[in-house]
Amino acid sequence: MKKLFAILTVVGVLTFSSVTTVSAQGAEAQTEQTAANSETAVEGTPMHQVLKKQFLDGGAIWMAPILLCLILGLAIVIERVLYLNLATTNTKKLLTNIENALSTGGIEAAKEVCCNTRGPVASIFYQGLSRYDEGVDVVEKSVVSYGSVQMGQLESGLSWISLFIALGPMLGFLGTVVGMIDAFNAIEIAGDVSPVLVASGIKIALLTTVAGLIVAIILQLFYNYLLSKVDGLVLSMEDASISLMDIITKYTKKQ
Repeated sequence: MKKLFAILTVVGVLTFSSVTTVSAQGAEAQTEQTAANSETAVEGTPMHQVLKKQFLDGGAIWMAPILLCLILGLAIVIERVLYLNLATTNTKKLLTNIENALSTGGIEAAKEVCCNTRGPVASIFYQGLSRYDEGVDVVEKSVVSYGSVQMGQLESGLSWISLFIALGPMLGFLGTVVGMIDAFNAIEIAGDVSPVLVASGIKIALLTTVAGLIVAIILQLFYNYLLSKVDGLVLSMEDASISLMDIITKYTKKQ
């Protein structure tokens, strides 16, 4: 997962660099085609060309950081989705296998079942079973303590997604303010209010705002999905841990 995140991060950085280069190369063209930029895209134009045009119209110096927030945010989302899906365990089947292993082979057999099962629930069970010789109370404390560690790992990365959700619109609003300042500066220099003078600044203001909001909306949807996934896994872990303690208590009474 870390390798995937690292690769996507590099892609984001390279995209940011290429966007900056495109911005520098297209600065002169943007100046000469101010009137053309205000027109709507011609019907039939490929979507990526339309997006590229809007990106350049919004000012790459402001749009590039917003795009970078989206790329890095989606990189973390992909890593978290894969991690959480791999962390999902059929707890009922695992508990049944542990109970059967305890009745046939004892604690060591139950630990072997946990070792052969992936996911945080199996890891928690293994930690608890490893402390069985110290008493049921120690097993329970071990399960609770290690459960908190696993919960922290499940929630890892969500704070970064939350950061990009907040940062995207903030960068967009920053571009909005700068665009309006440019518009008023043009009015001040010309000494007259003309739509042609203020159109460029206002367009930058609107496009950066829209881009920032789109980034926030996309990442917010994934963020809420991840939160619901984490909550489901945590509830499953807690319920399974209670069932494990019941199984261990019954096994202890039989000894």
